[in-house]
Amino acid sequence: MKAKEVTELLERVRTNQPLIYNITNIVVANFNANGILSMGASPVMANAVEEAEDMAMAADALVLNIGTLDRAQVESMKRAGKAANQKGIPVVLDPVGAGATPYRTNTAKDLLQLLDISLLRGNAGEISTIAGLDSEMKGVDSAGVDKDTKRIAEYAARKLDVPTAVTGPVDAVSDGSSTYTIFNGHSIMARVTGTGCLASAVAASFLSQADNVLEGTAAALGYYGIAAERAEGFTAGQGPGTFQAELLNGLYQVGEMDLRQNVEIRWEHAGHE
Repeated sequence: MKAKEVTELLERVRTNQPLIYNITNIVVANFNANGILSMGASPVMANAVEEAEDMAMAADALVLNIGTLDRAQVESMKRAGKAANQKGIPVVLDPVGAGATPYRTNTAKDLLQLLDISLLRGNAGEISTIAGLDSEMKGVDSAGVDKDTKRIAEYAARKLDVPTAVTGPVDAVSDGSSTYTIFNGHSIMARVTGTGCLASAVAASFLSQADNVLEGTAAALGYYGIAAERAEGFTAGQGPGTFQAELLNGLYQVGEMDLRQNVEIRWEHAGHE
């Protein structure tokens, strides 16, 4: 994928300021809202069952994040998801901690079956669990031996019949036939809670403006990874706290020149090197 395509999608986001409805976890809500604002989109964070359908009908994309799920929130996700499907806007599912408990795993699988999910985005352990690959969970983070994000994304996309993004040292997004691998980002992202969750929200923002799920997701992850690289450069070894603030700055500042010089996204037929 060329930098020009990524730039065009980013410019659409910043021009149109899409409303991104997040039913998300309490740990990351503020960070995600600020990240969405920083990139130029408009966030709304709302969990109430009573307004879920109305919010979805007003939104341009929906993010469902099960990080701190409970019964009422899951019901909100189902109602919002059905309304979003009715409206025809993208729905991104982030199965945080799938594999840590049966409740999390089963909730993610139920949402996949009940709703038309545009994109499933998670780490290697989460996606491996949902797709039936062997994995090991520690808390809500991946501790699995298998870190081949490309292979996991392709397998899950075929098995679950949904476009799947697996983020990690190298990000990958696949529909089972085509795969994009994204080589932007930085390892310090793993030291800040919510960077994966924010990746899902950034992807939703791009998908609200994209004609193709794979291209939109790859562009989003490339842009997000460059923002992280820029942030790490300004952090100057100070640590995760400074990096978190600089990541928001990076999302705000990354533009056409940064993308031209740094974006590294490759496309290939799934299952082939």
